[in-house]
Amino acid sequence: MRLRLLALVLPAGLLAALGGSVADARTNADTLLSQGKPVIASSIESDTLAAVRAVDGNTSTRWASAESSDPQWIRVDLGQPATIGRVKLSWEAAYAKAYRIEVSDDGTTFSSVKEVANGNGATDDLTGLQAHGRYLRLVGTQRATSYGYSLWELEVYGTTDSTGDTEAPTVPTGLKSTGATAASVALSWSASIDNVGVSGYDVLRDGSVVASTPGTQYNDTGLTANTSYRYSVRARDLAGNVSAASDPITVTTSAGGTGGFVLAAAGDIADRCTASDSSCIHPKTAKLVEAIKPAAVLTIGDNQYDDAHLSDFQNYYAKTWGKFKNITHPIPGNHETYDDVPFDGYHKYFGSIATPQGKNYYSWELGNWHFVALDSNDFVKEDDLREPAQLTWLKQDLAKNTKGCIAAYYHHPRFSSGDHGDNPDAAPLWQTLVSAKADLVLNGHDHHYERFLPQNANGTPDPNGPMQIIGGMGGAPLYPVHSAHPATAKIISDFGVLKLSMTDTTFTSQLIGLDGKVLDSSPTYTCH
Repeated sequence: MRLRLLALVLPAGLLAALGGSVADARTNADTLLSQGKPVIASSIESDTLAAVRAVDGNTSTRWASAESSDPQWIRVDLGQPATIGRVKLSWEAAYAKAYRIEVSDDGTTFSSVKEVANGNGATDDLTGLQAHGRYLRLVGTQRATSYGYSLWELEVYGTTDSTGDTEAPTVPTGLKSTGATAASVALSWSASIDNVGVSGYDVLRDGSVVASTPGTQYNDTGLTANTSYRYSVRARDLAGNVSAASDPITVTTSAGGTGGFVLAAAGDIADRCTASDSSCIHPKTAKLVEAIKPAAVLTIGDNQYDDAHLSDFQNYYAKTWGKFKNITHPIPGNHETYDDVPFDGYHKYFGSIATPQGKNYYSWELGNWHFVALDSNDFVKEDDLREPAQLTWLKQDLAKNTKGCIAAYYHHPRFSSGDHGDNPDAAPLWQTLVSAKADLVLNGHDHHYERFLPQNANGTPDPNGPMQIIGGMGGAPLYPVHSAHPATAKIISDFGVLKLSMTDTTFTSQLIGLDGKVLDSSPTYTCH
């Protein structure tokens, strides 16, 4: 504010004497680039203080990080490379005493362009930055209060590289189908060339745009079996110029059928007890799995309690759920790290079943379904500013998917009405799955059953989002349940096993109780 008042009282001649280059630089720096753009943060204090609040143009909403922890960061994707001249930070009472501004071309490797060591809150208007990149990140390194970091608004000003560009990209070539099911068609094509940069591609089905994608692959879903579709693709650049459509191709979906199969799933399973103890639960839930006769078993972490040594797996889990080991697709929970060497017992017991792609996370397929098994332990660490390698892998894996339906499972839930509550650290996982139009997400960690309505990235009911189920009722002692989320459809504090019935295009879920009765049933959902 002081800078703006000074400019008002300077004589016109003096302003002119400052030079045209200075005036031009300030003009270029005054185009707001960040408002409404995608944004992520290292943490959030609560769902109502999400990172998106800092770029919504509303000075009465804000982002707030987790309390009492340094460092913390917030990153905005400007959508395209830009020359950045100005960053304006409107701090709430919980401000940064020390912080730095960083930029990046790829969202992974950042360089510092401005460091502030004596911040005093209110509004910081940083000008003359002369930075360039697509991503801008504010990293708070020293809090001024005992709380976290909180911004009413993060505003980035500058000039995009595409300014003044009128040249359209070249027409995409090599369009082909890489696979078709009864309900989906997978497409790929060769990249277009542009003088500034290609921002994405429009996919046309029977002459109408059905999707826009940044890459050169797309999986068109929700189609009708044994039907022919005509596809073409056109390219867009950063300035909005559009190429002509590619040569069309015609693809016919398969006759298909139901493609049906049944899965059994649960997490938080084997306590240190055996069937000789009438209060021991995991032998009873294993009998439910046996009765379900699943094509595959999904374990949702904390397979073995309390410290998951190999001897514990052998003495307890192996004698009950271990009967299904050859059809099990496991993931680890936090208790799998409770070993002399984290994950040692888990790896030795399950062997290559737990790491089929060399990591604790992997993907596999059955029917028209793509399953993503994730290790959410990577997302409860707050000491690394880089995007976790697993998240990078997940984005690449989902981009290559050709199946019509997507399910993901990992231990720490994004949303929960249980004792552990919400996990803001899992927000990047959840947001990535929402963006990929995932259909089903399974979690454990909290020891109860909770089925949600489909939700968007903010946890608001949205039919376009995935349906989340917490299935932490596999055998470990139950935890207390608290007030339900707005998107919660059903909470049950009891033991049981999830029965998931899948087809090429739909799925339903049931909670089977220890007495074999159905305690809850979901509607039939159609894959996105």
